Amino acid sequence: MVPLRDCKAWQDTGLVLSTTSNEACKMFDATLTQYVTWTNYKSLGGIEGSLSKLHAADPTFTMGHVIANGLVLIGTGTSVRLDKKLDSAMKKMVALSESQPLTEREKLHVSALDMFASGRFPKACDVWDQILRDHPTDILALKFAQATYFYMGCQTQMRDSVARVYPYWTPDIPLSSYVKGIYSFGLMETNYFDRAEKLANEALAINQSDAWSVHTIAHINEMKADLKNGLTFMKQTENNWKGCDMLACHNYWHWALYFIGKGDYEAALTIYDNHIAPACLSSRSMLAVLDNCSMLYRLQLEGVKVGDRWNKVIPLAEKHTKDHVWLFNDVHILMSLLGVKDHKTTNELLTTLQELAKAPGEDHELGLAPKLGLPLCQALVEFDNGNYDKTVELLYPIRYELLQIGGSNAQRDVFSQLLIHAALNCKSKAYQKLARCLLSERDELIPNSPLTERLIRKVSAVHAMG
Repeated sequence: MVPLRDCKAWQDTGLVLSTTSNEACKMFDATLTQYVTWTNYKSLGGIEGSLSKLHAADPTFTMGHVIANGLVLIGTGTSVRLDKKLDSAMKKMVALSESQPLTEREKLHVSALDMFASGRFPKACDVWDQILRDHPTDILALKFAQATYFYMGCQTQMRDSVARVYPYWTPDIPLSSYVKGIYSFGLMETNYFDRAEKLANEALAINQSDAWSVHTIAHINEMKADLKNGLTFMKQTENNWKGCDMLACHNYWHWALYFIGKGDYEAALTIYDNHIAPACLSSRSMLAVLDNCSMLYRLQLEGVKVGDRWNKVIPLAEKHTKDHVWLFNDVHILMSLLGVKDHKTTNELLTTLQELAKAPGEDHELGLAPKLGLPLCQALVEFDNGNYDKTVELLYPIRYELLQIGGSNAQRDVFSQLLIHAALNCKSKAYQKLARCLLSERDELIPNSPLTERLIRKVSAVHAMG
């Protein structure tokens, strides 16, 4: 564990923390470091233990409340609308900020988090970017902005928010190598693959356990359909990142994607059973729930029988049916409900989203629900009911807008696959022809993909029978 910064050390970096407690400052640093590195310091009791020690050292430390509340909110697994404890914690944070002298930077952090909590994602990002203009090495502002841009599908903004501050991250600054990994992900999502890979490898040369940089390279291999290099890379580096328990599940998800690409479904299921499913049950994090839902759904699209695996996911997933914090979550929760044929809860998810979307206010996600979230959800329902023509009618017109629901290019590819499978199964000759066109497009953009080649063979067989 690296030395943790006390009050003076934070002041020397130009990031003053308004507390006189060195212990509080050190526990703030411990929490921040674990968040950035996707690890848990077991000696401190992980992030939860670090926050407990932080609050004990100085219960009125505003930035302590900012990081504690921020990590809950950014996790997207709950909201102030449904969680009274979180709502109370946010009100306490705001009240503390108004009752004590804080730096302008700290006040802005409170303001940005308050905006995020009420669904005003774009405005929150504006404030975090404002902080970074004056304090380019404020990695909490950088990470929160990165996550929120990701949720909105703002890939260019996600990349550029790091590009603006990257020159200030000299090697002597704690966590500087991790900024390379953060930057590399934005570059990768905007198709600067060579530059992204170079930065990720630079980060890994400094710290081979940087799971996020591993994650960038996993994405690059996926987007190039370079399954051989992808499988080799994950196997060779596994021991370096598997201890990063907050991200390991997602890296295993990428590993399993390569096997699905190859058509080696047994290998994909083995990774799922040994790593992805257990991580979901142990961490209960929203990211792990999404990984589980996405993996099982993709396997089912490929015609794989997943047995009773949905039954293990559903107790965790269905708790979030009425959250509606992030549309991307809603769609994945729906996958699990359809997986267990829970029509009642499926209806609850759709109905509660419809009701909230009638008066979205400034909530970014609810504002997108009528034109994107609800049609996408309905498309999944129609596909599950065997109404393939209706699925295409709902999904095809919004395919280029789906970027706005967030997630990575690799994660959202499940919707492209869904559209192709629906078109393949349509009675309409026009939609069957659409399936062929979509596959030609896919093959042109990502050549030599075994998954695409399998689907092309399938559509050819459909046309031959027609």
